[in-house]
Amino acid sequence: MQGSGLEEEMKKIILTGDRPTGKLHVGHYVGSLKRRVELQNSGEYDDIYIMIADAQALTDNADNPEKVRKNISEVALDYLSCGLDPEKSNLFVQSYVSELTELTFYYSNLVTVSRLKRNPTVKSEIQMRGFNASIPVGFFTYPISQAADITAFKATTVPVGEDQLPIVRSFNTTYDEVLVEPKALLPENEICSRLPGTDGKAKMSKSLGNCIYLSDEPEDIRKKIMSMYTDPDHIRIEDPGKLEGNTVFTYLDAFCKDELFAEYLPDYSCLQELKDHYTRGGLGDVKVKKFLYSVIMEELSPIQARR
Repeated sequence: MQGSGLEEEMKKIILTGDRPTGKLHVGHYVGSLKRRVELQNSGEYDDIYIMIADAQALTDNADNPEKVRKNISEVALDYLSCGLDPEKSNLFVQSYVSELTELTFYYSNLVTVSRLKRNPTVKSEIQMRGFNASIPVGFFTYPISQAADITAFKATTVPVGEDQLPIVRSFNTTYDEVLVEPKALLPENEICSRLPGTDGKAKMSKSLGNCIYLSDEPEDIRKKIMSMYTDPDHIRIEDPGKLEGNTVFTYLDAFCKDELFAEYLPDYSCLQELKDHYTRGGLGDVKVKKFLYSVIMEELSPIQARR
């Protein structure tokens, strides 16, 4: 019996997921989905749990449960299309595991209102949604729900899970050291952690209409890329262009591989050469955008074929 207990403690377990408030977009893909598939196929983890967080999605969509219900299947399709494999990963719907709600209730007694107010994720999300004083309690406390999800499955690794660590530590201090304190897994490419919208806004959002969805038709993707925000001062081709805040180059940083130049833009051998030409002038936005379209479709075509 001692051997089996030790084996349980030594397990490497990942818990991650998405709220089904819409179809998944390229920001989700480079920020987490692509990495999940790599981790799934690495053989390094004993268990991988990937959750469709429908209960958390209701915290700011309680007036539209049909939207959440409909998008459960859309998110599941996106998962499978990207290469998540039910034979290797446990894909599940959050509300089907009622113990998670129960655990959330008990954890809520270990967290103060002032701590939740200080939570940087909660603060930014409240500001972005313009809740002001009308914050749903469920939305305000969703880090507690996330802590329940993580600890219920004894996750040892979570993508960017610092918000939940104080709850784990408080429980272990107050009661007994029974909860596993997970390690946060950060994206290897910092740009991928928060891909901006096509309009240059800090975050992709369905309501802002600035997303490229994994399931978009190629022609829709082309139109979205051709209307992308670039350097507003780069008016003529001969004008020097700026890279900072230029969404097209941000997406190239996230998606481009140097070997793609030989096929799609043979005048250059690598992304740095393209950037150098753009910043000194003589390179038009349209040419760069056409290249970006080819780069993104190189990544998305196999996903769309599987879907």
